Amino acid sequence: MPHLLSILRLNLIAMLAFMSFSAFGQGTLRIQIIKAGAMAHNKYIGENIVRATGNPVFEHAGAYLYCDSAWLDEVTNNLDCYGNVRIKSSDTLNLYGKFLHYEGNTRIARISDNVKLIDNQTTLTTNYLIFDRNTQIAYYNTGGKVVNKNNTLTSKKGDYHTDIKIIYFKEDVVMKNPDYTINCDTMKYNTQTRVSYFEGPTIIQGKKSYLYCENGEYNSITGQSAFSENALLVDEGRRLTGDSLYYNEVNYTGKAVKNIILTDTAQDLMVKGNFAEYFKKKGFAMITDSAVAMLGDTKDTLFLHADTLRAIFDTVKQESRELMAFHNTRFYRTDIQGVCDSLHYSFADSLITMYRAPILWSEKNQITADTILLETGKNSVKKVHMNISAFIISQDSSLKFNQVKGKIMTGYLLDNKLYRIDVNGNAETVYYVREDDESLIGINKAAGSRMRIYMDEDSKIERITYFEKPDGNLFPEKDIPETDQILKGFKWFGEVRPLNRLDIFRK
Repeated sequence: MPHLLSILRLNLIAMLAFMSFSAFGQGTLRIQIIKAGAMAHNKYIGENIVRATGNPVFEHAGAYLYCDSAWLDEVTNNLDCYGNVRIKSSDTLNLYGKFLHYEGNTRIARISDNVKLIDNQTTLTTNYLIFDRNTQIAYYNTGGKVVNKNNTLTSKKGDYHTDIKIIYFKEDVVMKNPDYTINCDTMKYNTQTRVSYFEGPTIIQGKKSYLYCENGEYNSITGQSAFSENALLVDEGRRLTGDSLYYNEVNYTGKAVKNIILTDTAQDLMVKGNFAEYFKKKGFAMITDSAVAMLGDTKDTLFLHADTLRAIFDTVKQESRELMAFHNTRFYRTDIQGVCDSLHYSFADSLITMYRAPILWSEKNQITADTILLETGKNSVKKVHMNISAFIISQDSSLKFNQVKGKIMTGYLLDNKLYRIDVNGNAETVYYVREDDESLIGINKAAGSRMRIYMDEDSKIERITYFEKPDGNLFPEKDIPETDQILKGFKWFGEVRPLNRLDIFRK
């Protein structure tokens, strides 16, 4: 019987030991007192509580805890520290504060009053912090500040993952740098790469630029940023939006992808497309992929399309100076339309220059030349300059065309309607003179060095003044063969004329 009792006693001890091991978890360690100026038990506080004074030092699972004085509960394995608290968790991670409650079994530290966490080049300050040594995550929810190099970040809540050096900021997040300030609701920040990731409405305010997005990232080392979801860049009076924006604050270059809009309110300019590049120092922005520029007010806007549009601005005054269109250029406004290879628009003098096979339509008139210049102002065309091989054609009937040809022509407009044309050099005309009832009187076919043509309200030739005696006159239709009713170089381009603002995208 005594032998049996001994066996039962041994089994009971083993069971209790196993239960104790399970309760504390595998690897649970007791908090050890490394040194202390004095130690004592206080029966009024508890028989299992040790009072340590004289700058005691404790060790637990590789971490060292320092303070002015402390209470150690040997049963619960909890430690309360007071005054000049410090936790040294690794070679780089140190926690400071005034008060500490540390649970040895859960390895969770609660530190308060002037809390400071220092990890390499990152310093976190708050008034209350929870540090979980199992996950290596430090939490605060009463406001905190993180300083990392030139960046200072503040938020109401934050989680610092000390193992991967990433901090999650939440609520009233502000990041300040000598060059910019970021305000957002949620941010993830990598203290090593110094890359910030945003979620929710985010504003980045630079010295002269403003960025908004609802999703994005920013690298404070390279100055490179990427933004999406309602992304907007405002820089020196220009606004750039797109599904995705990329901007480099070091070399002041930007890029936008899909549904981009570039606006310059000072010049009443808006450019749309699906790809844009912005070069602030070089002074231009380039837009491609369904690019279209809109000039003027909403009542009478000129819509301009080309394979590539380039907006050029003054790098000192930061105001738009020129707009250039390259290849397959087409434009439409209710009173004027045009097609050419390339086009240049100057904001300073409101001058439009059309290059390479330009064709211009004004009311019923088709205008061609080697180069066409339009003097505009207040959303209207004042003059049209046609240089070299100038040709104006208007359709008289389904098969007949009024024609004016010359070396150089200047057209004068009032309310966007041609009322006078001056022809200089090799002037020739063919036009059909009709009665009020549209019955044909005859064909005016003449040639001279210089002439002036006056148009009626319907943009039809009303009369012609010759500065020298012309070669030709008014002839009956039967006296002029059909082949002679067409001037040399005649080409009718009615099928390529843009019919509306969407037609400018037609190839």
